[in-house]
Formats: sequence, structure tokens, C-alpha cells
Amino acid sequence: MKRSKRFTEADKQIDRSKELTIEEAIEKVKATAKAKFDETVDIAVRLGVDPRHADQAIRGTVSLPNGIGKSVRVLVLTKQAQKQEEAKESGADHVGFDDYIKKLQDGWSDIDVIVATPDVMADVGRLGKVLGPKGLMPNPKSGTVTADVAKAVKEIKAGKIEFRVDKAGNLHSIVGKASFDKEKLVENVTAFLGAINRLKPSSSKGQYIRNVSISSTMGPAVKIDKSLASGIH
Repeated sequence: MKRSKRFTEADKQIDRSKELTIEEAIEKVKATAKAKFDETVDIAVRLGVDPRHADQAIRGTVSLPNGIGKSVRVLVLTKQAQKQEEAKESGADHVGFDDYIKKLQDGWSDIDVIVATPDVMADVGRLGKVLGPKGLMPNPKSGTVTADVAKAVKEIKAGKIEFRVDKAGNLHSIVGKASFDKEKLVENVTAFLGAINRLKPSSSKGQYIRNVSISSTMGPAVKIDKSLASGIH
């Protein structure tokens, strides 16, 4: 794959054989984020788990202390008038049920998160083939199937994110923007790694966190010391 001149120049600043502290890695990422837009900072973690086993299919949520630097579009699905009002007051971008079910069936997905009340999940569940591949299916484990829609919306808007291991044992997430102060990115990365470590299954053998790297949208990946990452709780 052909790399841009900007990426090639940035890549020269990275020693791929070195694993850095979180602070050092973030400094490198910020220094190499040279695009004309505010680049997103992403984290990738390779875990020593086998997601084919239910107890090793790592999935959860974490509230990043400084948010992700972008507006998260939230749809609340509920038939209850009171819950609809609570959702609107809490800042939900879209609220309703029948009209949105039809829109979702037709392929609409101009949203980032769907929150649903438990009483409508039988209907929402039928959209599994549509919502599942897009990562939009509400789930009790991620707090997106709940009667307390106001709390869910507020937390999501404030920086609560969901993560889920893929078939190869990898986790990917946004942890902020390149324009964030270094300290804010350090806090977000630390919170994310702490959440991952707290979910370590007892059946996982050997090294749990096997590789950690962060990068900006257009920049090269920078490795974080996995032993340091493993010690965050």
C-alpha cells in the first residue's frame, strides 16, 4: 500500500522496536498528527484470549474522563411517553419507536448509539441482522438496554464508550482527539486500559495484554509498554 509523504515522514520519527510509557507514546502521536483536520486518537489492544469461549469474549463500557472530542448521536427507542420525554430532556438526538424501527429496517443509520427500554427489545431484536453488523444493537451489558434512559443518554454524551473484542482477540477504540492536552489523553488511555484489565477472565492463561498501540487518524502506530499497561486497574 502506498503511503503519503506526510505518513512516511512521520513514520521516520517512530522506533517500532521500542515500547514507550503512555506519556511518551502520546507525545509521539501528537507530534506526528500533521493533517489539516483534528485527527482522532485511536487505541488498539491485542489480548491473549480466545473469544470463541463465552467467558473470554471481552465486552464492556468505560466512561472516558475527558470524552472523545466528538458529538455522539443517540437514538432512544421506547413506546412510553414519559421515557420519551426523559430522553429528550437528557439530550437524545432522536426519540420514538415505530417510525424509527421502519427507518432502521430501511437502512438508516445516521446515529452512533441506540438506547432501548426493556419492553421494546422483542421488537428491536428482530433487527439483529441490520443492527448487529453496524455495532448498533442495544445490549444490557453495555447499559444500552435500560429503563433509566435519562442516565444512559447523559453518560453516553459525557464520554461513555463501548468496546468489544473481535474474533482475532483485538480491541479498538477512540480515546480522544490529537488537539487534546497530553494530560487529558493520558487520563483517557489509562481509564480505557484499566477497564480492560478489570475484565480479565480467570480462564485466560499467559499474557493477557499482548500488545498496545495508539495512533492518530493519519499517523503511524506507537507502541505502549505492555507491562505498564497490564498494571493499570
